[in-house]
Amino acid sequence: MTDDPTRRKPLRLWPGVVLVLVQWALWLLPRVAPNAAMYAILAAMACGPLILLWWLFFSRAPWVDRLGIVAVVIGAMAVTPRFLHESVAQGNMGFQFIGYGVPAVGLALVASALLGRSFSSWTRRAVMVGAILLACGVFTLLKSKGLTGDGAAEFTWRWTPTPEEQLLAQAGDEPMDTPAPRSLAAPAVEEPAPPVTEPDADEATEPPALDTEGEAPAQAALIPVEAPAAWPGFRGPDRAGVVRGVRLGTDWTTSPPVELWRRPIGPAVSSFAVKGEHVYTQEQRGEDELVACYDLESGQPVWQHRDKARFWDSHVGTGPRSTPTVRGNRVYALGATGRINALDAENGTVLWSRDATSDTDAELPTWGFVSSPLLVDDKVIVHVGALVAYDTETGEPLWKGPTHGSYGSPQLLTVDGAAQVLLLTQAGVTSVAPDDGTVLWENTWPGIGIVQPALTADGDVLISQVDQSAVPIGMRRLGVVHRADGWTVEERWTTNGLKPSFSPFVVHGDHAFGVDGRHIACIDLKTGERLWKGGRYGSGQVLLLPDQDLLLVVSEQGDLALVRAVADEFTELARVPAIEGKTWNQPALVDDVLLVRNREQMAAFRLPAAGGQGELRRLRSDGAPDGERDPPRD
Repeated sequence: MTDDPTRRKPLRLWPGVVLVLVQWALWLLPRVAPNAAMYAILAAMACGPLILLWWLFFSRAPWVDRLGIVAVVIGAMAVTPRFLHESVAQGNMGFQFIGYGVPAVGLALVASALLGRSFSSWTRRAVMVGAILLACGVFTLLKSKGLTGDGAAEFTWRWTPTPEEQLLAQAGDEPMDTPAPRSLAAPAVEEPAPPVTEPDADEATEPPALDTEGEAPAQAALIPVEAPAAWPGFRGPDRAGVVRGVRLGTDWTTSPPVELWRRPIGPAVSSFAVKGEHVYTQEQRGEDELVACYDLESGQPVWQHRDKARFWDSHVGTGPRSTPTVRGNRVYALGATGRINALDAENGTVLWSRDATSDTDAELPTWGFVSSPLLVDDKVIVHVGALVAYDTETGEPLWKGPTHGSYGSPQLLTVDGAAQVLLLTQAGVTSVAPDDGTVLWENTWPGIGIVQPALTADGDVLISQVDQSAVPIGMRRLGVVHRADGWTVEERWTTNGLKPSFSPFVVHGDHAFGVDGRHIACIDLKTGERLWKGGRYGSGQVLLLPDQDLLLVVSEQGDLALVRAVADEFTELARVPAIEGKTWNQPALVDDVLLVRNREQMAAFRLPAAGGQGELRRLRSDGAPDGERDPPRD
């Protein structure tokens, strides 16, 4: 026998080359067509067995090579998962290595066969085996920071410190413990809320209660009246993502946003609540889950509350998912593992705390508990396996509602004259009475409830849904009416003209605007018809400035943009980079100061005001105009 390559039939390589080219074209297709991601990736995966079939039956390689290489491929794919980093092993619901490894191994097999076609048998075998092992082995050197909105992994080297680890290694200037409560002669109290106003319910106050002798207590006159929170929590007033009374300059070429401060922060998907000079958010620091308060002017830490809890998933990463809610002198926050706290807004002292999973018998869901607390009258309502309401003052459970799964937050809406709490769930949308949690009405639309429901101008309900694979389905308009025999729900239309995933939409007049795939889309609320779709923002977030017909967009890449909120056409007016890293967190806008954050850093920007007046329209507690403040500290 001879090993002379001139005595062998040449390898039939073209079918393998065609298959691997098709495989990689399909695998890369979601980068330009996100809506086709699932089908493209499944088709790319199917090319893997086809490549093996080509090699096994049609390559003309010696049978020992055919069988040996197939055995190496199967063995490498089977053994490699034992050495993967946890984030890669569990990524993409456990299919990350398969999804990335199959195209890599297919390319390695075909490329090495092509490279070694003129080599001796043993040399070719060594090249092919080495290429396949390298294609698998490189994944053992990686870890994933999570997924982008398109489902792509954010790979980094396994030994690279995470931003959280870098933050913990720094000599911190944050206080390590919550300060002790201050001794006050007349402590501030939380004002009662009006019946159906959320979350700025502290605007209303009641007359002082009478004592047993029929006279008001003397100290009542000393209780300060709290101003309402400028940004009470998730998505601002009414959780609608709408900012009224602010007009911005749109020429960011000559008058760009001005950075006020920037600082590293622990990972979380939380947004902000803002009241007075304080900014509240949540984050993760090592084994501690934090509710943190920062100074609005400087970004310096004010206080931290810590709970021993840590949640991680391979999709989003580490840290809390929900946003604190502030009212009066209290901050309410829900952790990713189900711990709900009521804290003193001034110093972080724990007023009450409960493990909500014990109250609802809930199991920790795949992506953690995400519900931002909703305040209605004397109740704080969250979803932890079920809707559950607690007394804002004592933390005592008041009622437990439906147990549908959800990755959304409860929403207070007034539908046909009745205040009710709506929640998007795996079953569709459920409405309950805020007083006792009684189910008022439901609409079935199976999927994964994430995005906040909203109202049209004439009182219909708008909902959206994603399927069980987290692929956005679209939106639905419901006509909900209360009659003598109960509630009736009529489906007006269902559309795929706007398909929100986990980025909420906003309503402006007869139109809705929101993120669809990587773009901003506009639909007609009368028909559900899409009017336009444009721009590239990834899984960004949107705020509406109705006074100017403007959308303020924070892209997934951390850019700030202004887009016209009109039905005619897509028009981007301005765009500047703002923050580095994947940005899924909702922004907050307080007058002309914009707060943005992600899992690594947060920053504040003063946006240019219309007419060139770019100063914050607030006063300090000492009465000095904002323009006379000291410059922000580093």
